[in-house]
Amino acid sequence: MKFFGRMLAIIKKEVRQLSRDRLTFGMIVGIPILQILLFGYAINTDVRNLKTAIANESNSDLSRQFIAELGQTQVVDIVGYVATPAELEEQLRRGAISIGVSIPPDFDRRTTDRDRAAINLLVDGSDPTIVGIASQLKAMPVRFDAGAAIESPPPNIEVRAYYNPERRTPVNIIPGLMGIILTLTMTMFTAVAIVRERERGNLELLINTPVTSAELMVGKVVPYIVIGMIQLALILVVGDLLFQVPMRGSIVDLYLAAGAFIAANLSLGLFISTAAKTQFQAMQVTIFFLLPSILLSGFVFPFDGMPRFAQFLGEILPTTHFIRLTRGIMLRDAALLELYPELIALAVFATVMMTAAALRFTKRLD
Repeated sequence: MKFFGRMLAIIKKEVRQLSRDRLTFGMIVGIPILQILLFGYAINTDVRNLKTAIANESNSDLSRQFIAELGQTQVVDIVGYVATPAELEEQLRRGAISIGVSIPPDFDRRTTDRDRAAINLLVDGSDPTIVGIASQLKAMPVRFDAGAAIESPPPNIEVRAYYNPERRTPVNIIPGLMGIILTLTMTMFTAVAIVRERERGNLELLINTPVTSAELMVGKVVPYIVIGMIQLALILVVGDLLFQVPMRGSIVDLYLAAGAFIAANLSLGLFISTAAKTQFQAMQVTIFFLLPSILLSGFVFPFDGMPRFAQFLGEILPTTHFIRLTRGIMLRDAALLELYPELIALAVFATVMMTAAALRFTKRLD
């Protein structure tokens, strides 16, 4: 009986301690709910609404009917029209679209010639999933035959995969993996920084110094920026030597983009460190943040195919914007200035998080 009594006392103590720890209690409730929502919304093998532009050089009744049929599939979301296939390629390079539909001037004649492609689908091959989805459009039934409302065999559609024609998975994974690795390491390193100082008693020394909150924050961040750049170099070297991942754009642009991304993650880590009471709590919150960064950033599943609500959450995450930057620079040879919206998003996130962390931080032991 004494054994059960002592065990019951320990159980009561643990329950009481958990009830007082609001962060841990929030994680107990929040993690399963977050996982259900993320996996339910983000994991979508039936991808829809891929951003698509049309270059209709034929502009005939048949070509317009084909475009109407294409839009009704809901696989594509037609966001604009251009004059030439070259403009489609430019939009693909900038990441403005995932698929470009090029309809040649002699489209009507080519619909009856099975030896020639009547339509060219220009696809962003940096995401193999999109290439697979575009290939399914080749079998799309089209209800036209010289104006008759009958279902005819689909026109001969040729899929051109840009930037990764071999559809090699590492070419897609490694540029995105840069964002995931840096998110985990940079956020976790700094998330435990202030907490570690408090647990080890080092804040007692800082209290008696003239260092301001902002100076302390910046001093904590700078060493980890160097660490992040070293990690980026390691990923690039391994990706090139072992997996032959191309580097088509400017390495300077990539490092500038990485600098903005690292600053955003470090500022988030500092904010977490001001909210957590222990290093374990800081690591818990980091993992809590990492899961959405993997599922909602476009790293695993095409971003355009996610529901609007999931896309809204994904746009808040720094990883989403960095993955667009890495794939754009490394695979599509896009210039950094062409991807400036992603840089602005990272700068805004870093500013907001750093400001919030500086406001929350106070030089006191409790």
